[in-house]
Amino acid sequence: YRQGIVRNLPSVLLNIMGPRILAMRTSSVLGLVARPVTRPALSRANSTSGVWEAARKARESARKLAALPNEDRNDALERVAAALSNAQKDIEAANKLDCEAAAKPEAGVAGPLQARLKFGGAKLMDTITGVRDLKGLKDPINEIQIHKEIAKGLVMKRVTVPLGVLGIIFEARPDAAIQIASLGIKSGNGVLLKCGREAIKSCTAIVGAIKEGLAGSKVSPDVIALLTSREETAEMLKMKDFVDLIIPRGSNEFVQHVMKNTDIAVLGHADGICHVFVDKAADIDLAVEVCTDSKIQYPSACNSVETILVHAEAAAAFLPAWAARAAKEGVELKGCPATMKMLGSSCAAATEEDWSTEYCDKIVSIKMVASLEEAMAHINKYGSRHTDCIV
Repeated sequence: YRQGIVRNLPSVLLNIMGPRILAMRTSSVLGLVARPVTRPALSRANSTSGVWEAARKARESARKLAALPNEDRNDALERVAAALSNAQKDIEAANKLDCEAAAKPEAGVAGPLQARLKFGGAKLMDTITGVRDLKGLKDPINEIQIHKEIAKGLVMKRVTVPLGVLGIIFEARPDAAIQIASLGIKSGNGVLLKCGREAIKSCTAIVGAIKEGLAGSKVSPDVIALLTSREETAEMLKMKDFVDLIIPRGSNEFVQHVMKNTDIAVLGHADGICHVFVDKAADIDLAVEVCTDSKIQYPSACNSVETILVHAEAAAAFLPAWAARAAKEGVELKGCPATMKMLGSSCAAATEEDWSTEYCDKIVSIKMVASLEEAMAHINKYGSRHTDCIV
């Protein structure tokens, strides 16, 4: 079967556990689209890189990881965090080389992407703190979600289990490598990481540190592997014998390309067209702070606000206050005709394309609406169902 984009439908494995016990072991939320498989799986013989062997090792290591108790996985996370802290200088030095290469005009790397690429100092320390925070979360493995007697002496259970091996393709964000790898360890999954070409040196240093940390734990370093080329990505998409789920981050076109070129389940996520709706009952000072923080804290993040919708009855109070704050923070404004009329030269004209644009920069589009219903209709039409807010 062709396995398609996630639609919140549980993938269930049915096992008879004893003569009268039926266990539903759910490992994911996958939507399945019936379609005959036509692409053969990649074999060692026709692999032109080391991906086949890396995936095989990740599969074997993930099975052992899934059987470890939560205490051992938490110990591995602590060792990973310590190794990353010890490797801070190496990671920052590698990141500096990546950033210098990306800043060259001939590299053609956009400003927002360069902002995502920069990694070190407090950002690195915060990410390491996030690794340690995972230890405090409850064990996601073997959680009984359903325990029901469906007939006399026949008990049905649904128990959570790891997916297996995840192939995750992400952009030039070194912090994502740490976050993904640590989540994989906590949840008992192997991970094949494919970073953007701009972050190869950074991610190589990061994955090296992670493997060094795992070497002293009960988790095999082989549970994590880094891919660095498009050719390796193409091979990974054929590894249905070893990889259980592909998660691509990127444009809609890229996500569709991945889905069309693999028979592995795909969890597709693309644009982050995020909104803030300022209602007529909003606290104006609070609304200004929310809009400011959600735009300038990390403009290139996928949950950064791109469009602000303003109730017409709040516009006279909110728009001038927000425009003044935006000017102070260096945020460019694009607005609908009603917004432009109120803000004058401080606001450029928004086009139809702006409502569906992920700027990943200090730019925001503004539209005045007459009601909550109109705001919701706009979000449903142009949004990507990523992150939206009502003030």
